[in-house]
Amino acid sequence: MIRPDLTLPIPETITSAHFIGIGGSGMSGLARMFLDAGIRVSGSDRADSANLRALADAGATVHVGHDAAHLGDADTVVHTGAIWPENPEFVTAKERGLHVIHRSQALHWLIGGRRLVSVAGAHGKTTSTGMLVTALQALGADPNFVNGGVIEQLGISSSSGADELFVIEADESDGTFLLYDTSVALITNVDPDHLDFFGSEDAFYDAFVRFGNEAREAVVISADDPGALRVHAGLGHANVITFGRAADADLRIVDIDTSGPVSATLVHGDDSVRMQLAVPGAHNAINAAGAVAVLITLGYGLAEAAGAMEGFAGTVRRLELHGEARGVRVYDDYSHHPTEVRAALEAMRGVAGSGRLIAIQQPHTYSRTQHMYREFAEVLEELADHTVMLDVYGAREDPVPGVTGELVSGAFADQAHVHYVPDWQQAADYTAQVARDGDVVVTLGCGNVYQIIPQVLDSLRRTPEV
Repeated sequence: MIRPDLTLPIPETITSAHFIGIGGSGMSGLARMFLDAGIRVSGSDRADSANLRALADAGATVHVGHDAAHLGDADTVVHTGAIWPENPEFVTAKERGLHVIHRSQALHWLIGGRRLVSVAGAHGKTTSTGMLVTALQALGADPNFVNGGVIEQLGISSSSGADELFVIEADESDGTFLLYDTSVALITNVDPDHLDFFGSEDAFYDAFVRFGNEAREAVVISADDPGALRVHAGLGHANVITFGRAADADLRIVDIDTSGPVSATLVHGDDSVRMQLAVPGAHNAINAAGAVAVLITLGYGLAEAAGAMEGFAGTVRRLELHGEARGVRVYDDYSHHPTEVRAALEAMRGVAGSGRLIAIQQPHTYSRTQHMYREFAEVLEELADHTVMLDVYGAREDPVPGVTGELVSGAFADQAHVHYVPDWQQAADYTAQVARDGDVVVTLGCGNVYQIIPQVLDSLRRTPEV
């Protein structure tokens, strides 16, 4: 992992940019916007993907695998923190004296001096960003945006708009959300995470306080989340707008109905409106309330803002239905923190109805698994009828002895509720044996766990119900 050095200068002019790790959802979105700006774009990734092929079709030069020769005549190299310092393209770019900048600095360059809405938080920021973008478009605006995931109805994670407004998902994991010159800050929640970077919970909270205080126009923040309340107490901003279920929230959300696609009533001052979403889960109603609060801050009325939320169809890898076989629906969700897993499983309970809920969990990173394995086990055992536990997706980290999926499964109080299966085909076959007509299977994790879904669907088709 490479920690971003935000003290490095960002070039005033970029004519040719090379992206190391161009296939990721965030990096591919940035690369697409660089193309829109008339900049020559090249890039590489370790494996082929639909993102690489789409960028090639759009005019980028893309490579599978990393090699110094791929740099070509680039004057600027953009990288993520997930690459290793020994990456040959990164090393050679440094040796040549090229501008080598973190993806957040590339985004900062793209934003320029536009009016910026930054969405930050431990959970829900990709969905909240998607809600804001689609609602703004429904209201007739044409914002620029960069999201951390593909917005379902748009089929893209970023776009160059005609308006001055720019909406981004601001990543707190490496502190880079503090780089941007934010006008309106949305803080969805503040649940301590990424302590391998911040070093302590106090430092994590302090970063969010700074993020909010530096917003030029307003801070929109949860009135319910304990971490957000702690951050709120530290804010010295003159314009703070709260949202949530709390009685003293500036934008209150009441009467949440999760029996199907979630609906709720929003109350702002003397006005109220019923909001019906196309996505499930109480957490999505809360996300929508935060987005509506931002829209009100931008000058829209309550009714028109809430109405614009209704067309949001979700983001890829957030409670996304992938298929059905033998009467069993198979979903995927990006959740990789106990709080996110809880929200996803509570939402899926409404989807499953009278059916059972089977979770396939892939723990993400050794540090998080080691720190939170008991919390993962508690949530999964409480809310899933059965859990199939895979091994840890290490991402940027080296393996830690003894930290595997079995560490999580071993923390279940009732071992009958969990089965640790590190082999994916065996895990898919086991899931098919357990599942029956009417059940819902959901894969959980921000690694590559979604790639097991074709195996699960195939096993369901081949395995008769017991």
